[in-house]
Amino acid sequence: MPDMERWPTTRLLSTAARLVEISWNEKLKSIGLTHAGVIAMQVLAAKGPITQAALAEVARVKAQTMGTTLARLELHGHVTRHRSDSDRRSHVVTLTEAGISALSEAVKLEQDVLAPVAVDTARLRDELRIVVRGLIGAPAVEEPSEEANP
Repeated sequence: MPDMERWPTTRLLSTAARLVEISWNEKLKSIGLTHAGVIAMQVLAAKGPITQAALAEVARVKAQTMGTTLARLELHGHVTRHRSDSDRRSHVVTLTEAGISALSEAVKLEQDVLAPVAVDTARLRDELRIVVRGLIGAPAVEEPSEEANP
């Protein structure tokens, strides 16, 4: 076991993030998803059909990275892509019924990732939202804890 007492906060945070993502991806593999795919599907579930470029922007990834993620999701039947009627250069991405079902299962699997760890997930979520908002320059917002949706 490494001596984490001397690690800077940024190393602890990045190591925890990597370990959580590895664990979650292992669980998601059973339903043909990845962490990146779930993020894309969550954006689609929240916003409805949007262009591939807008989806990449909201997810904070490069368009090429989003294209790779969407190709995998499309292969598994989780999303569809079609040319935009208003701009033939753009593709509109839509979450399918199979995608909605897979996303629901992914949310359950996400809860399993931190289950073996003795941590207050609601408090952890609150603190992480503060970090993310601060780093992207978003104003602080008072939000209730989401214990039902960790």
